[in-house]
Amino acid sequence: MNKNFLKAGHTPTLLSAFLYFDLAFMVWVLLGPLGVQIAASLHLTPIQKGMMVATPILSGALLRVVMGLLVEQVKPKIAGAIGQTIVIATLFVAWRAGIHTYEQALILGAFLGVAGASFAAALPLASRWYPAEHQGTAMGIAGAGNSGTALAALVAPGLAISYGWTNVFGLALIPLIAVFIFYMKMAKDAPDCPPAKSLAEFLCVLKDRDAWWFMFFYSVTFGGFVGLASSLTIYFNAQYGLDAKTAGFFTAACVFAGSMVRPMGGNIADRIGGVKSLTAMYCIAAISMAAVSFAPDSPWTALAMFVVAMLSLGMGNGAVFQLVPQRFRKEIGVMTGLVGMAGGIGGFYLASSLGYSRQMTGSYQAGFMIFAALAVIALVGLTGVKTRWRTTWGASHLTAAKI
Repeated sequence: MNKNFLKAGHTPTLLSAFLYFDLAFMVWVLLGPLGVQIAASLHLTPIQKGMMVATPILSGALLRVVMGLLVEQVKPKIAGAIGQTIVIATLFVAWRAGIHTYEQALILGAFLGVAGASFAAALPLASRWYPAEHQGTAMGIAGAGNSGTALAALVAPGLAISYGWTNVFGLALIPLIAVFIFYMKMAKDAPDCPPAKSLAEFLCVLKDRDAWWFMFFYSVTFGGFVGLASSLTIYFNAQYGLDAKTAGFFTAACVFAGSMVRPMGGNIADRIGGVKSLTAMYCIAAISMAAVSFAPDSPWTALAMFVVAMLSLGMGNGAVFQLVPQRFRKEIGVMTGLVGMAGGIGGFYLASSLGYSRQMTGSYQAGFMIFAALAVIALVGLTGVKTRWRTTWGASHLTAAKI
């Protein structure tokens, strides 16, 4: 990070966006790290386990569009504050009332989707402060809030063992409230926020085929990341017999790797272009996901493969959002919601398909192989559009930013 970057935007807002995103993501995937204990308590089948951890992802995906609309109407800071208030209230109710059935777990998951919708507020909050040549770095730093998923995997299983999994919801309120106070004090909306858009204007961007390409590309990179983050604790427990705490540590290692390289992915994309960066990332992700589908004998070997996959997916997330603000600068709030929605849908598919694959075939292989195939399709699609991008909208940005 250079001095020009530090002078280009508003650091307190960037930090606020990161912390908001980080804690929101911690809560969004919380049912995954707690999945082993919840499943044992509620006697869930593999499909039910898969649906339980996938429900917050799908809910968050759909609510990102709602949050994107809210961002356009009330600006990112207030939209983020509304989302944080709903999440805090949801966890308080779950803590005090408890979760006693599979259906109640799904309802909780649906409300936790509001935390996943934070993506559509936190990224525009940060992005609007920074010029095109620093978008990859700024969005990468804000997006590194993905690391909250690692925090959940690292801490939640152990806390559940010590205090009971229901009380983890109450303990999560402590950092959430602290960050909410910091956010309200330090975050500021950029002075050049675009005027509010109507629903019709919001959806108008879907007429642009590039919007659909970005949605698909992110459904693979972010979908793979969040799908694995939500599922790996259950996977390591079911596949290798690791206890919940150890499985959580393994998951945290994978998720931490994918989270921490997101800013690096954005920075590399700033330097060499998002298209080149994404091309490499899709190749690595496809190979890694295919390899792990064969269920290595050692959990350590599987861990290494998942770390490589998460590194590529995390860097790919940063690369996608180096490109999006360049192509849709005036519609960044809209596009953040739509692209984020697609990423969540990809994660829902992966998390739920792993549960179905396990119960129907006795193996996770089909779920991983299909997702590897999606990465290959994304690679082919990227290869097909890169020339048009570089000779049309990308050409006007070449003096400031690379695509």
